[in-house]
Amino acid sequence: MMMLATMFALGLLLGFAGGGGSGFVLALLISVFQIPIHTALGTSTTAMIFTVISGSISHFKEGNMKLKTGAMVGAFGAVGAYFGTQVAAQLPETPLIIVSALLLFVSSILLFFRTRLSGSVKVEKVFSRKQYLLLAMGVGGSTGFLSGCFGIGSTPLIQLGLMIFFGLSIQQAAATSMFVLIPISFLGAFGFAQAGFVDITLLVQVVAGTMIGSFIGAEFTRLAPVQVLRTVIILLPIFGGILLLT
Repeated sequence: MMMLATMFALGLLLGFAGGGGSGFVLALLISVFQIPIHTALGTSTTAMIFTVISGSISHFKEGNMKLKTGAMVGAFGAVGAYFGTQVAAQLPETPLIIVSALLLFVSSILLFFRTRLSGSVKVEKVFSRKQYLLLAMGVGGSTGFLSGCFGIGSTPLIQLGLMIFFGLSIQQAAATSMFVLIPISFLGAFGFAQAGFVDITLLVQVVAGTMIGSFIGAEFTRLAPVQVLRTVIILLPIFGGILLLT
């Protein structure tokens, strides 16, 4: 029951912040529930499939999502995620934990400065097809690799890439990053399953809580004041990193 309640609360954060609370899933599985990091990585990545689908449906209904951008970035991200899982399977536990925590701290700092400068109103940029493909490949491939290798830390970077390179507002970035994570989580889950790092019993408990919570949480993204959304997106990675290191 404790696991289900915890995962429901995390699902609310995942839905509201566009997946930025996913660091909590891994951090709590490791630090509170004492799950080995490779199993936690594989299970949380697989659980993310259901969470991001649920949250994406809700965000789509709210009109926040940019489907074309999300699909292109997500497609390249999926490839990067699969290769990331192959690297993660070979890494020892301690480096995985430390680098994952550092990624969360760095992405939070970058998001703080970017959203402080950009504000909430953005104008989507216009690119040639070649430019669009190269940007999608760069943002998707790099963040997908980080997601597959470390399981966390990629969502804030995806949101940052969407704001900087594609001109999305913070609300659009939060929603579109959820859609980007669908193909990333699919290929990431496939890679971890190949390595035997998915615990089915644990997966069911995580999914049951986060999927429902994510759907509900996404309903509040459009309604929330920009500063509230900005604060949540920035602070979640920090708290996840602190949990990983405790």
